[in-house]
Amino acid sequence: MTDEIVSTEKASRLAPGQRTAGTHDVAATPLRHPGRWVAATVLITLCTGWLFSLWHNPNIEHLTIADFLFDGRIVRGVLLTVALTGCSMALATTLAILLAVMRLSANPVLRVMSWAYTWFFRGTPLLVQIVFWGYLGLLYQTLSLGIPFTSIQFASADTNVIVTPFVAGLLALGMNEAAYASEIVRAGLLSVDHGNVEAAHSLGMSPAYTLRRIVLPQAMRVIIPPMGNETISMLKNTALLQLIAVPELYTQTSWISAQNLRQVELLIVASAWYLVLTSVLSVPQYYLERRYGRGTDRSLPLTPWQRARGLVGRVRTRVAQVAHTDARTEGDA
Repeated sequence: MTDEIVSTEKASRLAPGQRTAGTHDVAATPLRHPGRWVAATVLITLCTGWLFSLWHNPNIEHLTIADFLFDGRIVRGVLLTVALTGCSMALATTLAILLAVMRLSANPVLRVMSWAYTWFFRGTPLLVQIVFWGYLGLLYQTLSLGIPFTSIQFASADTNVIVTPFVAGLLALGMNEAAYASEIVRAGLLSVDHGNVEAAHSLGMSPAYTLRRIVLPQAMRVIIPPMGNETISMLKNTALLQLIAVPELYTQTSWISAQNLRQVELLIVASAWYLVLTSVLSVPQYYLERRYGRGTDRSLPLTPWQRARGLVGRVRTRVAQVAHTDARTEGDA
């Protein structure tokens, strides 16, 4: 009887949410981490202070930034940067798939050629390759099409006419990126269970059809994330084409700053456009990763749009509940 009275007194001192769990249950309190909040506060304060000091720096002319942010030359440089990135990645992806298949081939000649290509283009700086393609006319005055080791030629043209600065930059960026992308594709192909390939061959599928319909769709889950990062890196590497006078975004800002001597302001303009472009490229990468990752999780995580819609729905539901409660209170009064 005494124990029952003590238990009743303890239960009466518990919070309402704790009484329902039972008087003998242990109420677990989450461990607090004040250090995390302190570190986050310090970082936010430092970043805010740096941005504030940068924006209010008297040596920066904000009118210059506003004037050149959407200048026609800057916009043309942005469009050329996007075109270079897309064409270079298309060339690099095509070569990467070919090189990866050659590397995994049973033919030793194809394996050696694929390894040599990757070894050479990964072992030499991208800057050197850009300069080489830009000054290809110094080595070959003309480019001809004919039968090798004979004097028979079907067509011939001046090298500088064919290999323009745009083409030189495209070849340099695409062929260099292919060496890195081929290793990404090869890793994705190796991640697919070989039993799937054997099952496809047992059904009479050809090796090419098996690669296109069975292996590559499964390998994309491994390929997409690093290839998305390589695409963003390619976008920023286009700035190196200033060496061969390709009028992309960074080259345009450099030419303008050489005229008005506002280097910092034009660098801010270029950085703003690069941030916008990389943010835009991150959107398709996210949805591609989500699409090809459907077979790995039981349920896919919500997209930012779905989270925003859910938040708006919860807010509307809460507002409706509050309005209904207020109306009922007024009715009772």
